[in-house]
Formats: sequence, C-alpha cells, structure tokens
Amino acid sequence: MTVSKKKNQGLSLAGIYESRKLISRLSVNDFKTKFAGSYLGIIWAFVQPVITILVYWFVFEKGFKPAAISNAAGAEVPYVLWLIAGMVPWFFFSDALSGGTRALLDYTYLVKKVVFQIDILPIVKIISAVFVHLFFLAFAIVLYAVYGYTPDFYTLQVIYYTFCMLILLLGLTYLTSAVVVFFRDLNQVINIVLQVGVWVTPIMWNMDTMDISPVLKNILKLNPLYYIVQGYRDAFINKVAFWERLELSIYFWCFTLVFLFLGSHVFKKLRMHFADVL
Repeated sequence: MTVSKKKNQGLSLAGIYESRKLISRLSVNDFKTKFAGSYLGIIWAFVQPVITILVYWFVFEKGFKPAAISNAAGAEVPYVLWLIAGMVPWFFFSDALSGGTRALLDYTYLVKKVVFQIDILPIVKIISAVFVHLFFLAFAIVLYAVYGYTPDFYTLQVIYYTFCMLILLLGLTYLTSAVVVFFRDLNQVINIVLQVGVWVTPIMWNMDTMDISPVLKNILKLNPLYYIVQGYRDAFINKVAFWERLELSIYFWCFTLVFLFLGSHVFKKLRMHFADVL
C-alpha cells in the first residue's frame, strides 16, 4: 500500500481532497479486514443490524404494544417503519464513533510514519462505516416503498442528514481518537455512552406520546442525534423539509461546528506526541 509523501500537516479540505484516493483504498481495506478470516466475511456487517432491528421490532410492537404512531399528517404509521428510520442513522453513528475513536490505535504502524498524513485516519474509519449505512438506506427505501411510501423530493433529505452526521462524527472522532491515545479507558466510556444514547435518543420510543414535562423534552432535544433521527423520519415518513425546523437546524450546526473546531484543535495539539505514546 502506498502512503502519502506529504508532510504531516493539519486538517484541511485541500489535504483531504488530495488524499481522496488513499482514503478510499484504506476505507475499503478497513471494511474488509473487520471480517477477515470468517466464513461469511462482510455479510456479518449486515446480519447483526438486521437481527437487532427484528428483535427491537418484536419486543416493542408485539410485546409492549406501544401507542399508535402517526405522521405529520395524522395518518397511522407501522411501528417497523418508524423504528427503522431511527435505527439506520443510529447504527451508522455508533459504528463510526467506535471505529473513529480507535483509528490511531488500529493504525499505529502508520502513525509512526513521519511522512504519513495521520489526519485522514479518523476519516477512513468513518467512510468504512458508510458502506453498511448505504446498504441500509437502500433497504429502508425499498421497505418504505413496499408500504406505500414511495421515494420523493423529501426522501432526498437523507443525503443532507447523512452529511450532517458525517460532519458531527468528524469533530467527535478527531477529539476522541486523540484523547484515547493517552487515556485508553475512553474506549469503554464511549461504549457506555452509546449504550445509554440509544435510549436517550428517541429511537425505540416516541417522545411526542410520552408523558414527560416540556422542560425534559427540550433537554432531550439538545442531543444532536435527535435532530438526525427526527430528520430521517421527516424524510421518510413526515415529509417535512429540514428548513421547516429552523431552530433545531441552527442549534445542530452551532453544536457541530464547535465540536469540529474543538476536535481538530485538540488533535493538532496532541499529534506530535502520538508516535511517542504508541
């Protein structure tokens, strides 16, 4: 594998663009090596999320029998469709955040190469997670079409919300991948955060039908993943344009840009010490 001959410069759009071919090769290789040695190979990347969705669907719809869920027009929506709109972005977020946090640890041999642009490693992990996400997006579109929710202009908004998640993940993984080099327990902290996050984010439960105070609802909406999950449901089910949620959009981008700046700044400050610690 050929590595970049550029000096180890800071994160920049120009640098990312120039390294696009290397990022692509490393991302594909990273995706394949996750399942190297197993009989089914990359099929496992799709089996586990599908089984997880089926389990949640059975437990919540058949077991707990939640209250009917309605779209923005007041029409009742099958629970499985409502669930998938939340699970698809969550799978991508959790996979990319976990992988991105371990980026420098997994590619120690590249971090120690002086001429290698290590800034691309968190991006490699995020792009590696995109492959499975694209599959589930296609699966979701087909499933919604079967239920009568044919793709339309609003469905294209998943492109926007996926982009939102990419930028959010970029900031978060630059921060976590830099810190975990010096504080290895951060891996376990991230796992716990994700375990709690899947319940704090209204993925399996409907915030609109829960008997909770308006104050608590507003606090839960501060979770940036709420904006993403709600956006996917707006694209697939509610048919609401993202600019109709202007306040949430402004908050999300302020939060995301702050973390992008913070993450890249911390990564840049700690970068010179990575090779020594690893």
